[in-house]
Formats: sequence, structure tokens, C-alpha cells
Amino acid sequence: MRALLACFSLVFLGGCALRADLRPMADEFDREIRVTTHQGADDLLTAGLGLEGLRGAAPPFADPIAPTAAELRRRAIWTNWRGIVDLRPEGGFGRVYGSAARVEGREFSTFATPPDGLARHRMLAQVPDTFDRKARCLVVAPVSGSRGVYGTIGFIGSWALPRGCAIVYTDKGLGTDLFDADSGTGVRLDGTRGAEGDLVFVPPGRRPDEAHRIAFAHAHSQANPEADWGRHVLQAMRFGLRALDEAFPNLAPFTPDNTRIIAAGLSNGGGAVLRAAEIEGAQAVDAVVAAAPNLTLPGGRHLFDYALDAALYQPCLFADPDFGGAPGVLPPDAQRAAALARCASLHAAGLLDADHPVAQAREARHRLRATGWEDAPLALAAFHSGLDLWRSLIATYSQAYARASFAEPVCGFRLHLLDAAGAPRAATAAERASWWADGNGIAPGLGIAVRSMLDGAGDPVFASLDCVRRLRAQTADGGAGAALDASIAATLATGQPLAPRVLVLHGADDGLVPAAFAGRAWVRGVEAAAYDGELRYWEIPRVQHFDAFLGLPAFAGRMLPLMPYAHEALDLAWAAVTGRQPLPTGPLGGLSPGLAVSGVSEQPGR
Repeated sequence: MRALLACFSLVFLGGCALRADLRPMADEFDREIRVTTHQGADDLLTAGLGLEGLRGAAPPFADPIAPTAAELRRRAIWTNWRGIVDLRPEGGFGRVYGSAARVEGREFSTFATPPDGLARHRMLAQVPDTFDRKARCLVVAPVSGSRGVYGTIGFIGSWALPRGCAIVYTDKGLGTDLFDADSGTGVRLDGTRGAEGDLVFVPPGRRPDEAHRIAFAHAHSQANPEADWGRHVLQAMRFGLRALDEAFPNLAPFTPDNTRIIAAGLSNGGGAVLRAAEIEGAQAVDAVVAAAPNLTLPGGRHLFDYALDAALYQPCLFADPDFGGAPGVLPPDAQRAAALARCASLHAAGLLDADHPVAQAREARHRLRATGWEDAPLALAAFHSGLDLWRSLIATYSQAYARASFAEPVCGFRLHLLDAAGAPRAATAAERASWWADGNGIAPGLGIAVRSMLDGAGDPVFASLDCVRRLRAQTADGGAGAALDASIAATLATGQPLAPRVLVLHGADDGLVPAAFAGRAWVRGVEAAAYDGELRYWEIPRVQHFDAFLGLPAFAGRMLPLMPYAHEALDLAWAAVTGRQPLPTGPLGGLSPGLAVSGVSEQPGR
């Protein structure tokens, strides 16, 4: 505290833009706590970049091989804003919703393992100097996807910090703390790389002879992090309250009785807050807001299963010249060639009965629809398949659910950098140095490719995907198939929330986490269980999963952003929590002028 007080005295003189202090916290937070102050040419929300800086080029490193912790933080914030938010002027940010205004304050960061969990996770609390001491508020924000700890700053940070709320993030045991087998280096708490000390993530089960391989926490922790997502959220809540105690000792203790708490998340983060809402202790959360949540009830279609179906069957759809939808990322000739190869592979494997490519494509579509896929999400198949998105998910989640070691890749999936000939190569020092700041926690990306030892010619990735399909069907042999099944079962929701208010919104055109499998299905389960709290659900036409992609040809002029509606849901939750007005029963769109679309008023607004 003396160090912080000394720093604050310098702040008023214009100094101490970044100051790190390490101290222990008691109880479950007994690891080092890194405290930094962000003032002057720095801030909590944009690291001093402002909206124009976020829209501009990536912030450079003075020394690309050895960037400072402050440089890595600034670059990570830039990366994560651009990965989540549509920052184009026509996207509406800063005009219709959200703010990138300067917010000065302190950050408290650590990593820990939930008392009853397995997966270690990063937590980071941001406490603004403008924290509202009269209306104490804390927002708990698990990150979206597999991103690092700043992964949802552009979505939830831009709502919470400008209004004087503290916010605490968790990476849910995933993140960008990549480990490089060649150099034996990982990531420290401050984002810098090292081979010694307390690294955030080191893959268990590695061998010294693993050449040119890279480990991600999501895939290689052997902890099945998703099973702990709800516990991660509640532990982050406790850490956020403890950080407020440290920040304002004269106002301590901060507790759920004297601090309003909202848990909010997008995609995997949305699933995490709903999972947390079902766990004992969730009664402390005043409201839960989940946008496009990824979660599954018992008996429902799990992400792993519908992603595997999509990885197998969606590429075949484009052998049918009458199949419409949004443009893809592959040239039409390449897309058709890939479609013909995939249809032939499916037929040879006994997964399609038809003999002619067009008939095979139509059968593939029929099979997808029979498992619950709807036409609007399928319309984005060309884009998702062309990005190799589905195989990326399958490679990561199969390794995570099998809880297989780094030395035992499921179906041969490995992550490598590739040379000009397509062979695995070692990373350069500059590449390794930027991974934590530039990554999104999953491959492909950062030049890191997903490869399998089963990859071949013609339809090169089919064999590895079919291997996963066959493994998924083997649940009684006590091997990897049984481990997959057990891990997936451990991630299932109950549909019985304990939090008093739950707001869920989902894009009707979401082609990555379709509402029919996730948000809509969970809400129907909650309603069937006769939940006695307040539940609202909005399904919004012409909204898909990735706002950051809205400027691409596949989406331009076709889709609306999700974020304005998500911010509106946060506004409604806050109004209800503070007693200003009850939760409405009508549609979203009233606070997003110019973004409401025809038909939105007909969507569920329970």
C-alpha cells in the first residue's frame, strides 16, 4: 500500500504511468498479485490508444525480440478490441453504443485454481479511479472464445468502466499463454516470456524430443477447462471483491451485500456465466447477461457434436449449384473442387448414400437439418468452412476433452509453424515474443497451423476428422472415446439457475453457435424447470456470431451487429438491479436507433 500511495502522489505530478507491485492475497489468492497503475499516456480501457488508435495499425514493440510488459499489454488490448468489436465508423461503436473514453485506474492480476476445480486460470481486475463509491458495482466477465484475459474488454469493459464499475476478467483456463517446445519457454504473469520462474502454463506430459511443436492451454492442459467455467466465474467474482478491498481499504469490505454484481459474457463467456448461475454461490450475482452463449443441456446437441457434423458435411454442400447463402472465402472453383472431394470422401466412408455429387450435397444438407441445423445458420457455411474453422475447433476440443497429454495428440493433431515447403519449423524469437499479445488462444492463427499425421492428398483433412468421428462413437472401451464422453458430460448445464435475474440474447443467423442448440435450448429448459427468477430471452434476426467480420463480403449489407443489443441488455439489467425500472417484456432495439430490423418485435421477449 505504501508503494501505491507513493505512486499516487506521483500521478498528480504527471508521472508513474505504469507501476507494478507484487503482493500476496490471503485465502485462495495466495499467489503473487501484480498491481499496475495506468495514468497519463495510458489507461485501463484502450491502453492510451483511444478509438482512433484502436482502428489504426498494431502498436509496435521497441525491441521485437524483448517487448516490455507495458508494450505487450497495449498490443493485447488492441488485438482483443479488434477481435470482438466492429470498429468501423459505420459499425456504430461510440455513436450508437459503447465508449472508448479514457478511464484511468489500477489493474490487479493473478492466476489460481478454483478450490473444487482443476483448471488454472488467469484473473485480472480493473478498478477505475472514477469507481462509483455510492453505487458500488462489479462486473464479472469471462472472456469469449479461447481468448486471453483481455478478450472481452471491447464488449464488456467498454460498458462497465466508463460508468464507474470495476470489472474482473477470467480467461477460463484457456488464453494465449503459449508454450514453445523447442525453446522450452512459456509466459509469465506479466505477458513476457521465460523458461524459469512461475509460468502461467506448462503442458504436462511433454517429452524433451518434441520438435517444433506448440502447446495451447485450451488443448493441452489435461484439465478439461470447460468443466470448471462456472467455478472460474465465481472465483473471479471473489477476486474482484478482494481487489476492491485492496484498492479502497477505507471502504472495505466489499461484499455481495453492499456491491451490485453483474456477470456477463459472450459466446464461451456467455456459456460460462450461465454455468456459474447454476452453481451454489450464484445467489450473490444480481443479474446475468449472456450473449450468444455456448452451453448444452443434457440430451441436447453439444458444440463438439454439431461442430464435428459441420466439419464433415458442410464442405460438401457446395457441390450443389443451387445451394445459396453468403459468399465464402475460397474462390468458386476451389470451393467446388473441395466440395466434390468431400462428397466423395463421405460416400466412400459410408456417410452418404447418394452416388451423384449434387445428390450427395443435398443429402449432406438433409443430414445436417435432421440433427437440428436451421437454414439461416447454414447460409454461412461457405464462410466458416473456408476458414477451416470447424477443424480448428475439433482439433482443440478433442484434445481438451480427451485430456490427452501433449505427447499423445488425438488423431494426430499437432500445432506447428510451417516453412515455405509446408514442413514444421522452429519459431523465431520475435514470433514467440508476440504470441501472448497477438493470439486468440486457438489455431490456426499467428502463422501456427493445425496439422495431423493422418493428413493426406485429395481431401487432406478428412481422415483426421473421420478419426475423431469414430473415436466419439467409442464410449465403452475405457480409452480416449470414453474420456471424450466423460469430459463432455462434465461440461453440461443443468438449466436450473440460482441467480435472481437472467438475460439471454442470441443471433438468429448465428452459424457458429446456433441458437437452436445453445441459447434458445437452454432458455426452454429453464422455463420447463419452472425457474422462479426473472428470465428474458431475445433472438435477433440478421445477427450472426462475429461482429468483427461485418466488414467482410460475406456479411456486408446482410448482417447487423450483436454488440448494440448486448449493451442494451446490460443497460436493462443495470436498471433492474438498481431499482430504476423492472425488466421489460418487449423486444430489444429501443436503445439501438437505426439498428432495429423488420420482425424483431416478433421475436421472443420473455
